[in-house]
Amino acid sequence: MTEAPTPAPPPLPEAGTDAAPVNFVERYGLLQRSGGVATALITASLAFLIGGLVVLATGHNPLSAYREIFNGTGLNWLFPWVNGTDRTFAAMNLQQTLLKATPLMLTGLAVAFAFRCGMFNIGGQGQYTVGTIVGVWVGSSWAGIPGPAHIVLAIVLASLAGAFFAGVAGLLKATVGAHEVISTIMLNWVAFYVGSYAFGLGGPLQNSTNVSVPISNDIATNAHLYVFWGDPILQGLHIGFFIAIGALVAYWVVLNRTTLGYEVRAVGFNAEAARYGGINVARSYVTAMAISGLFAGLAGAIDILGWQFRVGQLDVQASNIGFTGIAVALLGRNTAVGVFFSALLFGGLINGTSGRHLSADVFPPQLAGNLTLIIQGLIILFIGADVLVLYLWQRAKRLRAGKTPGAVEVGT
Repeated sequence: MTEAPTPAPPPLPEAGTDAAPVNFVERYGLLQRSGGVATALITASLAFLIGGLVVLATGHNPLSAYREIFNGTGLNWLFPWVNGTDRTFAAMNLQQTLLKATPLMLTGLAVAFAFRCGMFNIGGQGQYTVGTIVGVWVGSSWAGIPGPAHIVLAIVLASLAGAFFAGVAGLLKATVGAHEVISTIMLNWVAFYVGSYAFGLGGPLQNSTNVSVPISNDIATNAHLYVFWGDPILQGLHIGFFIAIGALVAYWVVLNRTTLGYEVRAVGFNAEAARYGGINVARSYVTAMAISGLFAGLAGAIDILGWQFRVGQLDVQASNIGFTGIAVALLGRNTAVGVFFSALLFGGLINGTSGRHLSADVFPPQLAGNLTLIIQGLIILFIGADVLVLYLWQRAKRLRAGKTPGAVEVGT
């Protein structure tokens, strides 16, 4: 009788595979580590393809609509053959696109930083709103402060307000295990109602000149951010754009070159392994959420000081910049470069689909804004589908690897 060779032991499962079911943030981490620019490009292309079918269903030419949207973004200013009046209008459109992309970079970072710590920050809108409230309050008060000091004070206090507001959700998760999705959604409503009350009729921040209008006082002239490209009266591009670029650089440096960033990423990969390695997981949750809120609060301050200069009750109720930041972070794959280009894409969509750029014979202007929402939703849908496919593939791979080899028959 021949003796069968002893079968090799099955491969050990990967770290963390025996734990509780993987949540969405961890599955999205698989997507982030498994692909690169190609995944984002394919996702965006599919979204635009289906968006084109929607345009076609309305009886219009999608290529003509997308060409008009592209020209409306002002990106044709980069083409050397665009000159004369067309170049002037292209420059103005590009300034508007970058104005809209600036806060999206920061609200995208507010979502991305929490993601890197394994949390899903849905509260960017509330944190942005808190930043606008504090920004307009500081900007419209203490008019005697020198301009640079006034600007710095407004930005710092608004950013800290956003950090504190988001830190509440991080603290709840760290202490009592409250899920950050639930707590940040609830905090969004807190910011919504506080802002509606503050700028409403009889509210503490309502303007003092016309008591029948639910809007704040204008911020002091010396608190306006400097416009370096375009006409300040026509909302040219202000230096807040460079502040947002600086925030992107700071995001990359903190995550990749500091101990704090290492701890945040370690907790995001596997919180239990990080705790076993000596990392204070609870502190990482609070810190990561506070930094996320700081980015969103900064976005609110920059919008107020850069071009809005006032906040009305309807502005608080209609704003959705924080929610768009979720799509920006997802498409940008939580990287600094990805968030920049994703914010540019969404800023261009918002500006390019404005009714002043699309004529009725190209695409109905009343549907143009909905086209932007469709494309945003499709991008999130396709990213979620990619996460699901990758998760199922990884799970099947682990199941195959974990099977015990069957008994080997022996012969005589």
